[in-house]
Amino acid sequence: MSIEADWFLRAHPEITTIEALLPDCNGVLRGKWIPREKLQKVFSGEMKLPRTAMSLDIWGRDIEELAFATGDDDGICLPIEGTLISSPWSPGGTHGQLLMSMYMPDGTPFAGDPSHVLTDVVDRFHEQGWRPVIAAELEFCLVSVEDRLPRHTCPVPDNDTPVGGDSYSLEALSRHREILDEIRHSCEVQELPYDGLVKESAPSQYEINMQHIDDPLKAARQVLMMKRLIKGIAAKHGLVASFMAKPFTGESGNGMHVHCSVLDKQGANIFDDGTEKGTPLLQQAIGGCLTYMADAVAVFAPNYNSYRRFQKGCHAPTYPCWGYENRTVAVRVPAGHHQARRLEHRVAGADANPYLLFAVILSGILEGINENLSPGDPVEGDGYSQQDDSLPLYMPEAVRRFRDSDFIRNSLGAEFQNIYSLSKIQEIEEFRKHVTAFEYHAFLERL
Repeated sequence: MSIEADWFLRAHPEITTIEALLPDCNGVLRGKWIPREKLQKVFSGEMKLPRTAMSLDIWGRDIEELAFATGDDDGICLPIEGTLISSPWSPGGTHGQLLMSMYMPDGTPFAGDPSHVLTDVVDRFHEQGWRPVIAAELEFCLVSVEDRLPRHTCPVPDNDTPVGGDSYSLEALSRHREILDEIRHSCEVQELPYDGLVKESAPSQYEINMQHIDDPLKAARQVLMMKRLIKGIAAKHGLVASFMAKPFTGESGNGMHVHCSVLDKQGANIFDDGTEKGTPLLQQAIGGCLTYMADAVAVFAPNYNSYRRFQKGCHAPTYPCWGYENRTVAVRVPAGHHQARRLEHRVAGADANPYLLFAVILSGILEGINENLSPGDPVEGDGYSQQDDSLPLYMPEAVRRFRDSDFIRNSLGAEFQNIYSLSKIQEIEEFRKHVTAFEYHAFLERL
């Protein structure tokens, strides 16, 4: 009998249903609803799902090539220790949730599970006596939905187009006080590392900050749970919290900025030399991030919509450049106390799978250090105006680069590289089939 399950059921007699959650390659939570009386069986390894559940496209469809090749056989879903918690926003507070990982029938980790992909990367740091420290900043839009289209929840003029986003506005936070206070309270209940919330630059856009933690796997789980919590509370109040990369034309999209440092065996920051410049290891880590950045864009921008975020004036880096205390570059070294010297990776959208995002960033850092890669000179001024070495700004190009990359193969594993590539190719082909309303507006009567 699982002590964790037994304790939870005793402590929460009101819980009737456990939502067993399994993040797929897109970071979408798949799984089952389990009645409380069956929870012990889940902890005993009796929950199964097809392994192809990890490789579904964004609409939840199988990748036929993968399903046929394996016979669509099952994997074993095992609970992740310490993730069984209540969901305060559920109706009547009667639901709990439990994160799972997928294993092969023989007990070995399934290589198509993003959590195991990140585990392998973190293990490489541990082999060198290092511990990565991670924190994320998540942007999202709080909107209403009418006729399947998002509508701003901020004040708008008569033409229904906000003039600005009212950045850092305390009044905007007060406007949604009830929702935002419930988010903070629910983070406390679920022991999620809430570190503040701010009104961001786009209309109806907010950013929630998470505390630094020296466990990237736990940090990735916390990102997934934070997103689920925010969406659940917004829905409770009749709104939609969207982490879609580019929900509104002409406005900045939603990003996920990742802060990272590395500790040695004594707990010292290997990027800290007592100055604002940082150690040569920091320079090499940045060099690795920049060298392999283009190969990983399909992770930073996983969806068809993600690439609409990469536009001039929309605060998304399109060039692999870096700088000190410069928010226009792809990798920034923030100012602050030298003991907290770190890099901030600013390319990814909020729609990225945090397991994969952290895996490719950490792999870039490790490769940069091990290969003694130089980042070149830091950019001063406008990093958005760089003209050389643009990142892939269209999904087909990014997926091709991901699919053919030795760096990705070595970082994420050949099996996952194939799974993810096939899923993204299927999505691209689906979008190619559909004629949009904008195309009708441009061509139907003109041609």
